[in-house]
Amino acid sequence: MTYYATVTNVMIACPSDVATERQVIIDVIQEWNSINSEDRQIVLMPISWQTHSSPKMGERAQEVINKQVLEHCDLLVALFWTRLGSPTGNSRSGTVEEIEKHLDSGKPTMIYFSSAPVRPDSVDDKQYKILQEFRQECEQRGLIEKYESISEFRDKFTRQLAQTVIRYFSVEKEALTSFIQPSEEKAFPNLSDEAKQLLIEASLDSHGTILKIEAMDGMHISTHSTQFGEKGNARAEAKWKAAISQLVNLNLIEDRGYKGEVFAITDEGYRIADLLKTALAK
Repeated sequence: MTYYATVTNVMIACPSDVATERQVIIDVIQEWNSINSEDRQIVLMPISWQTHSSPKMGERAQEVINKQVLEHCDLLVALFWTRLGSPTGNSRSGTVEEIEKHLDSGKPTMIYFSSAPVRPDSVDDKQYKILQEFRQECEQRGLIEKYESISEFRDKFTRQLAQTVIRYFSVEKEALTSFIQPSEEKAFPNLSDEAKQLLIEASLDSHGTILKIEAMDGMHISTHSTQFGEKGNARAEAKWKAAISQLVNLNLIEDRGYKGEVFAITDEGYRIADLLKTALAK
């Protein structure tokens, strides 16, 4: 019996004063993946505008972020401490606009507020005031979480992330594989998890392309406004490089640049990607 992992995008939305918590979220997600992904057939992908958006003119900056990043996320995690963020023209801050749009889509949202001590002279009084007003609004609209230290946040988020995944994203293995009959398994090449993720994302890209750029700071692999791999991690880079080679060898993508930098999904690649997406949707 063959199993396939569902990629669940987790967007991290927060102002600039909670950078430590943002990294904690990434660490906790990676820990969850290492323990649970194979068994639960779910891969959590941390995304944010800082890592998954690219320059584009002609629209509001936040609107670009909404289209490139927010629309593709399944779960949103928002954090606040002393700042609400900068106005976008349509909302009080970019983070608030992301929360509102995500809630409107009916997708799960986890909101955290820090009560950690802070130097009074480092706080922008105007920002803090509108933050408190927003916090009161959130308390009237649903259940929020509070924390007083980084360690408390890590403990709470670790537990609550697991609860949220079970509640909203768990897929029974039997349900996932019942769609694939034994006679149809030959339609699914023996792809690695990384190759499956790349193929599915490439099929969603408007140009159907995958970019692989070797740079001084490591290898960059991207498609459909999504970055893959962990720059500077040789083991992770090797896995994603092997995924591209596997897709090329199976004629699911082809080298369009002839330098190993630009790859395009083939007709067979689209067919396999559609079969994978259909099986995961059942």
